[in-house]
Amino acid sequence: MLEVKDLTKTYGDKRAVNHISFTVNRGEIVGFLGPNGAGKTTTMNIITGYLSATSGTVTVDGLEILQEPLKVKKKIGYLPEQPPLYPDMTVKEYLNFMFDLKKVKLPRQEHLQEVCRLVKIQDVYERLIRNLSKGYRQRVGLAQALLGKPDLLILDEPTVGLDPKQIIDMRNLIKALGKDHTVLLSSHILTEVQAVCDRVVVINQGRIVANDTPEHLSSRMSSDHSFWVRIEGPKDQVLKALQTLPQVRKAEITHQVEPKIYDYTIEGYENTDPRRSLFFLLAEKGWPILTLRSTELTLEDIFLQLTEGKGGN
Repeated sequence: MLEVKDLTKTYGDKRAVNHISFTVNRGEIVGFLGPNGAGKTTTMNIITGYLSATSGTVTVDGLEILQEPLKVKKKIGYLPEQPPLYPDMTVKEYLNFMFDLKKVKLPRQEHLQEVCRLVKIQDVYERLIRNLSKGYRQRVGLAQALLGKPDLLILDEPTVGLDPKQIIDMRNLIKALGKDHTVLLSSHILTEVQAVCDRVVVINQGRIVANDTPEHLSSRMSSDHSFWVRIEGPKDQVLKALQTLPQVRKAEITHQVEPKIYDYTIEGYENTDPRRSLFFLLAEKGWPILTLRSTELTLEDIFLQLTEGKGGN
């Protein structure tokens, strides 16, 4: 759906984007991550046609942005970090204005109703935009991005400034949109990216430093293959049983939580997963697992390592 190839953008002697290449496949939700000044917004502005590249190409559904800009822009819905809203318009007036501006050919009322239902703004359709909450303004901005049923959605910090409930609502909405659209999502909220995205592309100092699923990045960059588990049972017998599992290189007691309840760390051999064997063993013994958690890197850990120069491709 989207192919960015050898893309470069320079401002005087500063190179904001430095020969980056990546693809987003049809139906994917891809997170586009990087620290401030890394080149994310510049790249997104080039993809959407707001900026021209110094060199390189951007292709959307087989169409190159510089050769066929109007056709490409019809395939893209863009929600910038600050939605392009007119506060003195009602939601209805604004969406009708954007419908005309984008020269959408779909049946007007039917399409506007569908978009409003999708982003859940029917109840504020007649209200002035200036009187809406931040969350509703983001939804109206997303509604304009959906006009014309674009194949590709570019979302730049769609949850910035929202409260926790609004963030969850927006996250669920993006996941729902991913069923019918290809999505490139930029966000500083890494838990949101991990919950929503199929894959992440990390840019730092204008270069791509990672392009993979969060799970594969965590596995590749973690120095160990450990689990933390809370088990109810006789500690010495539990520990001895854990040490007999063939996938376990080392097991040890961390500390006592309550009488007969202990925390253990289990380190597996590389390319092994002891969790299933652990479950069947403890079920056979009648020792309940109360908590089990991997100690592999979170997306936040990965991001920090990549952008601080401690890892990456």
